[in-house]
Amino acid sequence: MKHRRPPKRQAGIALPVGLLLLVVITILVSSSFVLSRNALTSVGDMQFRNEAIAAGNLAMETVINAPFTTAPAAESINVDLNDDGVTDYVVAFSAPICSAATPVAAAVPSSLSLPGSMSQMTTWEVLWDLNATVTSAQHTGASIAMHQGVRVFMTDAQKSAVCP
Repeated sequence: MKHRRPPKRQAGIALPVGLLLLVVITILVSSSFVLSRNALTSVGDMQFRNEAIAAGNLAMETVINAPFTTAPAAESINVDLNDDGVTDYVVAFSAPICSAATPVAAAVPSSLSLPGSMSQMTTWEVLWDLNATVTSAQHTGASIAMHQGVRVFMTDAQKSAVCP
């Protein structure tokens, strides 16, 4: 008759190794969730920034095309980017600032018959600073600042009325 030996005692290393691998996989999964949330936040911030710049440019063009040099004043413009009837962004302009004025001699087109001293009139190349703050109507606390320089040609009377 054969004699059977009792089996060797196992050390039980499989359970600690399995638990260690489970912990490592859990850490990897949770870190991937955190990274994807951060990436989504960054993408949302960039989308807000790009939309706010577009809204600011649209409002800036509206101000530049209006006669802002006749009576410079602060104003606020509501912008609806997606045409759904709801204000998406509010662009608040401070009063335009006349920053510099340079005289420019320009020939008057109908002055061919006038004497030499009358054939020239002084116009001014006036530089204006437009400053605006664009804020989101839906997201509180999100805003960007915009600055635009504009060159406007003005007569002597127009320039003296609005520029010091």
